[in-house]
This record gives sequence, C-alpha cells and structure tokens, in this order.
Amino acid sequence: MESLLFQASVFLIAAVIAVPLASRMGLGSVLGYLLAGLAIGPGLGLVVDTEDIRHFAEFGVVMMLFIIGLELEPRALWDMRHRLLGLGGLQIAGTVAAITLGAMALGLSWNTALAIGLILSLSSTAIVLQTLSEKGLMRTSGGRATFSVLLTQDIAVIPMLVIMPLLAFAPAVTLSADGSIQRTAIAHAEDAHHSMSLVEGLPGWGAALVTLAVISGLILAGIYGARPLFRYIHSARLPEMFTAIALLIVIGIGFLMMLLGVSPALGTFLAGVVLANSEFRHELESDIAPFKGLLLGLFFITVGAGIDVDRLLMEPLTILGLAAGVILIKGMILYGIGRLFQLSNRGQWLFTLGLAQAGEFGFVLISYASQQRVLTDTLNDRLLLVVALSMLITPLLFLTYEWVISRVDEGKDSIEADQVEAEGPVIIAGIGRFGQIVNRLVRNSGYKTVVLDHDMQTIQLMRRFGYKGFFGDPTRPELLHAAGLESARVLVAALDDPKATVKLVAYARRLRPDLHIVARARDRTHVFALYQAGANDIVREMFDSSLRAGRYVLENVGMSEYEAAIAEETFYHHDRHTIRELALLWDPSIAPADNHAYIERAQELERELETALFTALEERGKKEMA
Repeated sequence: MESLLFQASVFLIAAVIAVPLASRMGLGSVLGYLLAGLAIGPGLGLVVDTEDIRHFAEFGVVMMLFIIGLELEPRALWDMRHRLLGLGGLQIAGTVAAITLGAMALGLSWNTALAIGLILSLSSTAIVLQTLSEKGLMRTSGGRATFSVLLTQDIAVIPMLVIMPLLAFAPAVTLSADGSIQRTAIAHAEDAHHSMSLVEGLPGWGAALVTLAVISGLILAGIYGARPLFRYIHSARLPEMFTAIALLIVIGIGFLMMLLGVSPALGTFLAGVVLANSEFRHELESDIAPFKGLLLGLFFITVGAGIDVDRLLMEPLTILGLAAGVILIKGMILYGIGRLFQLSNRGQWLFTLGLAQAGEFGFVLISYASQQRVLTDTLNDRLLLVVALSMLITPLLFLTYEWVISRVDEGKDSIEADQVEAEGPVIIAGIGRFGQIVNRLVRNSGYKTVVLDHDMQTIQLMRRFGYKGFFGDPTRPELLHAAGLESARVLVAALDDPKATVKLVAYARRLRPDLHIVARARDRTHVFALYQAGANDIVREMFDSSLRAGRYVLENVGMSEYEAAIAEETFYHHDRHTIRELALLWDPSIAPADNHAYIERAQELERELETALFTALEERGKKEMA
C-alpha cells in the first residue's frame, strides 16, 4: 500500500510540475508528460517498473476513442469510408512493405522482418489525437486525414494479432552490438497461459460469428436500450450514477472486446458512434473526460519513464539511427500518399509529421510477438526503445509544423472551395449560430442572400434544410468577388474568428467605401478593431441577450416591468455612447490594463451610467406621482 501511494505521489508531482511548465513554453502537454516520465524514471530512478502501470494507463486511449466516437454520427463515419480504405489502407500497406524490405536488407528473416513492419506501421493514437485537439487542428483537412489513418490502424490491429502467431515458424535473425548477424533457433511453443476468452478453441468461422454476434448485439443495445437505461439512471437524481454508468459502459465494452480478442479501443469507439445521436451524449462526454485526461497523462509518463537509458547508451548510434529511419521511411510514404490524395500543402505536412512515429499499440504487438517467439529478447528491447523514442520525438515534429511550416506557408489547410454561382444584395460571411438568425430573418423578409462559410459540415447541414450556401474561406478576395461584392448593398461579417472578421471588413471597406457593413464582435476590443476597420454597425454577440437577462433580473428583484425596460433602454444608449468614447482612446499596441487614459475615461463613464440610471428612474417616479 505504501509503495502504491508513493508511486502515485511521484507521478502526480511530476505531472503538476512539468506539464504547466511545458505548456507555458509552448511545447504542449504531451511533451510535458513525456519529460516528466524521463525525469522520475531514468533521471531520478524514483520509478523502476512501469509495465503494470502502463497497461492500466492504456485505458486512457480507450476512453479517448469513446469520446471521439460520441462526436461522430454513423453517417459521418460512413462518409469517411473512402479515407479509411484509401489513406489508411495505403499507409499501412506501404509502411509494412518498406520496413519489411529494409529489415530483410539488414539480414533479418522474412517472417521477423514482416513482424517488425507490422509493429512499426502503427502510429500513436494517444499522442496524435491529444495534440490535434489541443492545437485545434482536428477539423482541418490534414487533421481529418490523420484521424482516418489512425482509425484504420486501430482496426488493423485485429488482423495483425491474428497474423503474428503464423510468423513463428522460422529462425529469427538479430544484429549483435558489433553489427554481426546472429541466428537464434526458435521452436514452436504453445503458451501455457490460458486467459479468459469467448472464442478460444473455436474454428476461424466460429470465432468470426461470435464476434459479429456480440458486436451486433452491442449496436442494437445502444440503439434500443440506451435511452431507457439513461432515463432510469436519471430518475435517481444522483450525479455520481451518471459517472458510474459512463465508466461501466467503457470498462464493460472494453472487457468484452478483450474476451473476443478485439481491440478495446475499437469496441468503445463503435459504442461511442452508436450513442452519438443520444440526448445523453454530452453528459457521458463530460463524465468520462476527466478520467480520460488523467489516464492519458499517466500513459505518457509511463512511456517516458520506461525508456531504457542503459540500453540506449550501449548502442546510441544504432537505436537513434533506427528511430530516425522509421520516422524518415514513414514520413516519405505519408508525404507521397498526401500528394496522391491532393491534400493542401499545410494539410500534407500535418499529415506527414503527425503520423511518422510508431505507436502505443506497438508495445502490445512487441510483447505478443515475443510471447509467440517471433522476436528475440535483443530485438524486443531494441524495438521497445525505437517505439518509445519515436513517440518522444513526435511533439517536436508537431512543433516543427507549428513554428516552421505554418509560418512559411500561410495558406489555409482546407479542401477546395465551391464555385459561387449566385449574387445578391446581401452577403453573409459566416453561418454559425449568429449568422443563421440574420439569414433567416432577411430571406423570409423577401431579400436574397449569398451565404459563405469555411465549415463544410455547416454548409451541408444548411443544404439539408433547403438553404443554399457555398463552402470556402470568406476572407478570400476571389470568393467575395464571385459572390457579387461589387454590387452588394450589405455585407454581414459574422465569422467565428475575430481576426478573420477584421480582415474581411477592412478589405471590403477598401474595395467598396459605399458598402454598408454589419459586423459581429466578440467583445469591446473587437468592437474597436472593427470600428477602425470600417464597419458601420457592430453587434456584440452576447450584448443584447445579456441585456435582456439583466432586465429579467431587475423585474424579479423589485422593479416593475416598465421600470426595468427603462433601465434596459438607458443602459443600451449609454453603452453605445461609451463604446464611441472609448474607441477614440483605444490603442491596439497597448493592453487596456496599461492604457491609463482609457481606464480613467472608462471609470468616468461608469459613474455617468449610474447617474443616468438613477435620473431615468427618478423621472419615471415623478411622472407616476403627477
């Protein structure tokens, strides 16, 4: 018990110190966890055996894929089928072939070389998806392509586990430390250990039928049984019961998949997809997310702590050369596939650098291959180091993308824009929750609109409801011209990105000084930037709704509806006056907290607001008395 508490304390202290520090330095949380593991493992020697902890921590990957599944509807998964088979299938086949040939060229037997090719063809689902989510790259074209390949790899683990025992029939060949070839006779050996299994002893077709039946049963249970179950749990009115059922779903399905010999991560991903249309999916996601984050962090720490520094120091050039070779070979194959599928330049580099490492499932396959006598102990140790080092290097590859590729290539990572074939008096750039309301009001009032948005899913959803929109970046001049910017009467700038909105307004104002521009603003500083860019009407996205909520508060603390309406109107007009006054003092090169003239005027205007509200309500009282 004392040992367990000590290890838990060491892991948590290392994470608390290293991860915030790495994040503040712009290195990302994953690299922080890996460096924390290096510090407490090889560095200080506080943690020696991480194997058992790693098996437990790998459940963070399972939970992560469950959450990803919750965010994907079955239709979206079906739409990805071409990417899964094309991108993912080519990546696995190409990498296995290249690494197998390379290993055979080094003198390894074909069966051992093929096993190594299978192991190293997989990438790190945990590191890549965590980093894509942190950096907001998941919905880019490169991010979507990367996710497709990772999902294909998770599916491919199943046949790889089936193939691995079939390779244990020839002598394995290893390279000694001095570079000479050593052959080790490996006999056929049955593992005496028998774990729990639903398919053990069944013929191939029987195991396939059982697996298909169980997965079909899970899908049907998710479709028809999830809502009654969640309503039953909801009736208890105990928040911890939702957490319990969320954990039960993930752990139970993961265990069931293990009994079938199927990847637990794949099983829980499918369960998440089935539950994606459930009204309880957000509750499930919020309950699972804290456990997912902690377990993933623990997994990354175990990877760093498990690096065998002694072996690395014995053969530094060999191990580092092999790790670099794996990244280079996979990178070349990925770059070629990206070119073949015509990814954008930035998307192609994200796809290439993001998937060039080996992955956590490699640890599973290495252990399994060693049990099946496909790999010798020496090869086993080297491969574990190569996989761990490539994973350790992965955050640096993402930093290369972020610091170098993204700055050299300023183009957008997106798929090709639509050809705009319509013009109208009103152009609406951005059709999110803000732009949708504007579009519906204007169209149903009898005026034609041209809608532009850079989110393909939003455009497709609009089309399903009968509204036509065009996919593309609204800040691109050619798209604006095609939409009829020269003849339009009003431009509505309703983009989610504040910088993109300012860029759009500034360009439209330069081109059309007479154009009326209505712009959506996030906050006061965004209002000032849009004001300087040339917007005519600036609407803060939360201002009107917050003002209405404030009026409801006043009505329920003692004011009459009329008095609350007067206070609301007074505040509205005074705030517009305040914005105009402060816009004259706002300087984008100075933070508002350091702009003393701005602060003094803001304080004066706040005192004026208090006086204005008091005066308005006092005049109302006098009128009632008269």
